[in-house]
Amino acid sequence: MQVATLAHESRSVPSQRREGDHPAWTAAADRRGWLSRRHSLPVELALVLGLYAVYEATRGLVAGDAQVALRHARDIVSLERSVHVFVEEPVQHAALAVPGLIGTLGFAYLTLHLSLTAGLLLWLHRRRPAAYPVVRTTLLLATALAVVGYVVFPTAPPRLSGVGIVDTLSKGHVDLNKGLVSSLYNPFAAVPSMHVGYALIVGASLARYAPNPLTRIAGLAYPPFVLLVIVATGNHFLIDAAAGAAVAAIAFLATRLFVTPVVDRAPAPPAARFQDSGMAKALPR
Repeated sequence: MQVATLAHESRSVPSQRREGDHPAWTAAADRRGWLSRRHSLPVELALVLGLYAVYEATRGLVAGDAQVALRHARDIVSLERSVHVFVEEPVQHAALAVPGLIGTLGFAYLTLHLSLTAGLLLWLHRRRPAAYPVVRTTLLLATALAVVGYVVFPTAPPRLSGVGIVDTLSKGHVDLNKGLVSSLYNPFAAVPSMHVGYALIVGASLARYAPNPLTRIAGLAYPPFVLLVIVATGNHFLIDAAAGAAVAAIAFLATRLFVTPVVDRAPAPPAARFQDSGMAKALPR
């Protein structure tokens, strides 16, 4: 017994010393543990809304140089033409030919991006607590990476690039180029397209966790629909969308380093708990 006790102490003391000698390890473990948990709804709302407000403010304040943004947009057009994927203009013309379609797509562009993302987070927080930390952290990391893209590579959207794409949104009730909206909205933050990045995260989450087959199918269809929305309304190039998809993928891979997945364990039925208890073992057979 003494030998076993001494062996246990010899193993535990070095571990404690290592933690004391490296406080950074302890801090990293604390952050990992915090991100791996689903917190109360007020805490989660404060975290998500606070960071998204910082994202929007940063995105709007870092406007970049207009000439640089236009040059980057033309570089994207040249690249797409070189690989024969410059389809933004014919896609928009086809959408304009369908009565009422552009208005519907414009409404979707302005509303679905945030409403469906927020709805997914609320549903996961309530119904899928084990999945919530992964999805929440993926969205937050993707948002942070997007801000880096806006700063490093400011890019004008197709509708402002002078390449034959019509500005369909600003001709309606919401003008992105004037008024209060324009004070925070950065027109030169087209790369990456986080409409696509968020749509991939939302769609994959619905396809993975939704209990209804129709909802899972809708999750699979949601990213292609958002791709149509951003192209037909003249707000993003295909390469912007590809960059948004890459950001979402990188954010998910990084999340796997920071978040430890939690496995839902349903409580054992009373009969099973009784059989495993000492009382059950003491009963005669």
